[in-house]
Amino acid sequence: MTAVAARPSLSAAGQAVHTSTAASFDHWRHLVAESFVPLAASSRDADNFRGRMRARRLDRVAVVEVSSTSHEVHRTPALIAQSNERYFKLNLQMQGTGLLIQDNREAVLQPGDISIYDTSRPYTLAFEGDARLMVLMFPWDALSLPPDCIAQLSAVRMAADSGLAAIVGPFIAHLAENLDALSGPSGSRLATNALDLVSTMLHSELDMSPDRMRPQALLAASVREYIDANLADPLLSPASIAAAHFISTRHLHNVFHESGTTVASWIRTQRLEGVRRELRDPLLAGLPVGAVAGRWGFLDAAHFSRTFRDAFGESPSDWRRGA
Repeated sequence: MTAVAARPSLSAAGQAVHTSTAASFDHWRHLVAESFVPLAASSRDADNFRGRMRARRLDRVAVVEVSSTSHEVHRTPALIAQSNERYFKLNLQMQGTGLLIQDNREAVLQPGDISIYDTSRPYTLAFEGDARLMVLMFPWDALSLPPDCIAQLSAVRMAADSGLAAIVGPFIAHLAENLDALSGPSGSRLATNALDLVSTMLHSELDMSPDRMRPQALLAASVREYIDANLADPLLSPASIAAAHFISTRHLHNVFHESGTTVASWIRTQRLEGVRRELRDPLLAGLPVGAVAGRWGFLDAAHFSRTFRDAFGESPSDWRRGA
């Protein structure tokens, strides 16, 4: 089994659709690693293997359609150690059958079924025959749910004919069918919409199985929802958030510490992502940069500009002109 180490960048938005057809199974190993995170691939019929990927990156989301014959991919502890970036991946099975294994759970996925998994922990994906699937890959902080909550749903089958998967699945399937049309601000908005739908679906799954959510996880989810709803408030602070949830600021900081971040960092990231999306929105093209920033709670223009440049490597005006 050969491993190929590579890390994708999800920062580039609106790239053209990239189609890759495997010339051999060794070529497929490289394609898999380059398209996702470092992975190892194996096949019991490598000589007759066929595989193709169609991929596009939209803001922070990689959208990849995978078609292949029988094979397996493995995310091992050794490969995880090669990368310190954490992503979640969501699979929508389109054709054939897939098996996802993570955290001592197994999900057998039939067409229309959805499952999610975490690239920071080992997993295996296996396909016994011809299969086609849609994969969304995004950073761990792109969803409103805390990572610990999402982890409780890794390798859990969300059936095509039940719950919100019956709504989310067709939406993602349409993305697969229209990758060429997903460009510019419209593509970015659709990617954001897809993540919002995924968050809602995962919330619903956890609500249906409340025993999966510990009290601390429930609090973390509530806090993040409160922050998302109040990002425009320049007075949003750890003290105001803690007061709204009747907890101490120390307790609040501990909630975020368990997720590997801080309250201030989370607020800043969500605000910056909101501004970045709106700066590319043609409906807001006539609004000054400072006014867009103000819509997300940034009142100090100089501070905002420095923070934006530090986060994205260019000024807000340059980012807007690059649309």
